Amino acid sequence: MRIRVHPYHVLRINKMLSCAGADRLQTGMRGAYGKPNGTCARVNIGQVLISIRTRLDKEQIAVEALRRAKFKIPGRQKIHVSHNWGFTRFTKDDYQKYKAMGRLIPMGVHAQWLSSKGSLDRFIGAQ
Repeated sequence: MRIRVHPYHVLRINKMLSCAGADRLQTGMRGAYGKPNGTCARVNIGQVLISIRTRLDKEQIAVEALRRAKFKIPGRQKIHVSHNWGFTRFTKDDYQKYKAMGRLIPMGVHAQWLSSKGSLDRFIGAQ
């Protein structure tokens, strides 16, 4: 599971007095840089919030877990099932093909792509 957004944006509050005679104590918007009050994540429309990597037989369980989790998050969320292999940028067919060719180096949850450029030492004996 990958959480794609993190609450790094600091929310601030400019506390004002609300009792009688408070107009003589306050300065209004002068120096209104407030004290830290909380944090939040800045999210754009269409931005991915959570990614889950799972086996094919557990796909429906993961979709149901995300469906239940989206009620805990404000706003409207969509659940999208990707055609890619894990967290890589390759489709499932391409991943198997490139791995058999030796063009991919599996690195846990992602894979490193070996381009055709570079030194010949990489390709000698790779067949």
